[in-house]
Amino acid sequence: MTFGDLDVAHAHTDTQEPTRRDFLYIATGAVTAVGAAAVLWPFIDQMNPDASVQALASIEVDITSVEVGQSLTVMWRGKPVFIRHRTEAEIEEANAVPIGDLPDPIARNANLPADAEATDANRVFATGEAEPRLEWLLMVGVCTHLGCVPLGEQGDYDGWFCPCHGSHYDSAGRIRKGPAPRNLDVPEYEFVSDTLIRVG
Repeated sequence: MTFGDLDVAHAHTDTQEPTRRDFLYIATGAVTAVGAAAVLWPFIDQMNPDASVQALASIEVDITSVEVGQSLTVMWRGKPVFIRHRTEAEIEEANAVPIGDLPDPIARNANLPADAEATDANRVFATGEAEPRLEWLLMVGVCTHLGCVPLGEQGDYDGWFCPCHGSHYDSAGRIRKGPAPRNLDVPEYEFVSDTLIRVG
């Protein structure tokens, strides 16, 4: 009896025992899969960061020589990090800015919750600290507009100025004027001692 192109008399049923040919198909498929994984693994593994990049996942910076009013730039994960020893005037100026006047009211501090407000204290809060050390400001020195490096102690707000497209940041690294959509990012960091900071 036939039903279309199907020969019902010769149709296989689920209760049929596997044949030697079925076993060979399964074994060949398994060996092929293992072989393909073995061939692909070196290509996949080479995409992992090399030892030099992993070693720079965190850096320690001695800030002993950074006087009040001075800045230090270090490289971390291929990006500049600005470390600023702020003056009292810079701290007071940053504190006087109402959150409502900021284009970006979020702190952008990796040491705080993602929705923390961009108060001056929240911009300088480090991991493991009970209170912020207001005099020390750390930021990734990459403009949030197109990735240029802003110039320090310039601009309309006594902070940083990106000459590429005219973004002005204040003394807390918050965007105040220009096309940049966000404040400069504050990386994860902690004070190992009073004179040593670990970034990352």
